[in-house]
This record gives sequence, structure tokens and C-alpha cells, in this order.
Amino acid sequence: MTDETPGDAEDSPPAAAQPETDDRPISVRLGTVVPPEDPEDWRRPLTWVAASGMLFGPLVALGWFLLGPPTESLRPLPGTWIVAAALVVGAVTTGSTQVRPAWAFAGTLGAGLFGALLTVIIGFALSTEGSSGVAAPPVVHAVLASVAGLAGALAAATLMPALARGRTRARRGLTPGTIGVAVAALVVQLVFSL
Repeated sequence: MTDETPGDAEDSPPAAAQPETDDRPISVRLGTVVPPEDPEDWRRPLTWVAASGMLFGPLVALGWFLLGPPTESLRPLPGTWIVAAALVVGAVTTGSTQVRPAWAFAGTLGAGLFGALLTVIIGFALSTEGSSGVAAPPVVHAVLASVAGLAGALAAATLMPALARGRTRARRGLTPGTIGVAVAALVVQLVFSL
């Protein structure tokens, strides 16, 4: 007599039905995550152009807030326009690395969103005033410059698909960048007049 119950023999498949080889990679079978066969190479020039485009506006804001932070928040300062324009230029620089229309739109808008968010974070991080119920000037300028830069990046992103097949990055980004910077400048003036 064996220890097996009658149901155990029926539940296990016969040895011939079990696969002898598993076609899955060894890393999947062992539960280990390994990098893909061909990861993106960060030494490629276009990768650095895209990354620098995403960081251009936040780096300009960081330099402004470190070297000569704003002391008033009731009117736009030259740095406000410069940060808003830098966000647009950086977003267009990133978007112009893409030659497919949908990717050019997504790259431009995504870089604008990332840059605006990072600019706001930098404004909050470098704010030196305590919680008095009034926002510190770096926070106000970071937020409003980010709103304006994002509006300009959106305007530029809508033009990027039409120009995505241009031969050079400068040709793909010049017109959307110019229009985006103009929109950002108008939005800076508008948000401070409210």
C-alpha cells in the first residue's frame, strides 16, 4: 500500500507531457532581472541633446536663484522671462531630436512638463523665507515662469509634428521655438497682471 491518495495520481501529468526544455531565458527562469541586450547608449550625442534640453530651464532657474534670487513677487523680473524662455528652448531642443511627428510632439511636451516641474521644485528648495502665509519670491517666480514656459512648450509642441521631417534639428526647432518663446513671454505678462 502506498501513501498516495487516488487523487494525487490523477493531478500530476505524466512525465512525457512535461516539457523537457524551457524556451524562456535563464534570467526569467531564475527570477533575475538582467539588462536588455542593447540598452540605450548614453554616449550617443542625441541622447545628451535631449537630456540637456530637459534640464536647460531648471539649470537657468537654479543659477538665477543662487546668484541673485528675486526679492519681490509683484511684478515680472528679467529672470522670469529668461526662465520661461529657457523652458521653451529646452523643450524644443528635446523635441527636435525626434523625426517622427508624434514623438516630436510628445518629446517637446514631455520635456516642457519635466522642466517646469523641476523648476518649481528648485524654487521651493531654494526658498529661504519661513511659513508666513505668503509665498516666497523664488517660489512665485518659479511657479509663474513654469506656467508660462509650459504654455510656450505646448504651443511649440503643436507645431513640431508639421516640421518633424526637416533635415536638421535647427530647421525642425527654429519656428516652433520662436513661437513658443513669444507665447511664454505673453503668458508671463498675463499671469502677473491678474
